[in-house]
Amino acid sequence: MRVIVFGGAGDVGSRAVEDLALTEDVEQVTIADRAEASARRVAAALGNRGARVDVARVDARDHEGLVAAMRGYDVAASALGPFYEYETRLVRAAIEAGVDYASVCDDWTAAMQVLDVYDQPARERGRVILTGLGTSPGITNVCVSLLTRRMDTPRRADVCVYQPLNGGGEAVIRHVLFIMSGQVAGFRDGRQQMVRACGSSVRIEFPRFGRVRVWNMGHSEPVTLHRFIPGLEEVRFYMGYGRGSRLFVLPCRTSLFTHPRMLDVVSRLLGKIERFLPAQGIAEGAVRVDVYGERNGREVHEMLCGIGRMREATALSLSVGTLMLARRELCVEGGGAYAPEGCLEPELFLDRLREKGIFAYGDLEMTTRLGNG
Repeated sequence: MRVIVFGGAGDVGSRAVEDLALTEDVEQVTIADRAEASARRVAAALGNRGARVDVARVDARDHEGLVAAMRGYDVAASALGPFYEYETRLVRAAIEAGVDYASVCDDWTAAMQVLDVYDQPARERGRVILTGLGTSPGITNVCVSLLTRRMDTPRRADVCVYQPLNGGGEAVIRHVLFIMSGQVAGFRDGRQQMVRACGSSVRIEFPRFGRVRVWNMGHSEPVTLHRFIPGLEEVRFYMGYGRGSRLFVLPCRTSLFTHPRMLDVVSRLLGKIERFLPAQGIAEGAVRVDVYGERNGREVHEMLCGIGRMREATALSLSVGTLMLARRELCVEGGGAYAPEGCLEPELFLDRLREKGIFAYGDLEMTTRLGNG
């Protein structure tokens, strides 16, 4: 199997490259990135421990270059952000190159474009496009899929994320400001509608961390879950960062960062400031998924949760899903554009993650682990 990873020199992408390269049936992994020196360091660190790892300098704004870079691979994977700028470029190139594609894309605008614009072209070419394959979206979507299968009629899905802001650099800051600004997609009363980002907040109990305030933000779960899970009438997404969250919430409510130029300037400035702050290490975060519905004529509530470092969980989710895609271990046939809940068998996907140390629990005390052991 030959895999090309866009953004493979970055934080998440490099971890995905490592996992893919150490997989038995992977023969070659190509790190496609403009940061050629960083990509070569990632490749050198892997040495001869697994698959052959090489480097290709690729500019994601060059369509012809993207198509040429992808041709001949079994599957393309992407951790290249910002996804509102690059995701549809990569999807279009993958379809033209005749290559299946998986991405950790977590921007709701990009997810909507991929599903609305590129589903039919992907079907016509027999290619599978899998967007939103990280932690959230990604693992969260698959958990919702699993829980809804336990119900006769699912009604509502809530996805809540706690992720401390203590690292990640300019790209993470840009994403945070983007999803907290302006009008964002929601799904309420059985229809897609626009809602004000950070217009509402709740306190949610997370495993290990207790009650944390989280706000509604722009993510792809409210864009994709109802498309692939019949019966859902409402999908809610909330996210919080712990101490310091309000420093982002208050200016975002003024729509200060809805203009791309302002978003770029502030992201660069905060990224530079972050580099001068004392290193604290990457803290663990948490996710919680709640699904409400009916079973045997009675109202039911099911929950899954977990903790971990976002880089590890996101990268391994991308790696596992990319391998399932390349091996065609899917619950659909033919091509099309999908979110994880639309084409991945949830039990198999979560089993593969568990083998790599990523666990889901059915209780906040984390005593009831999903699956074996």
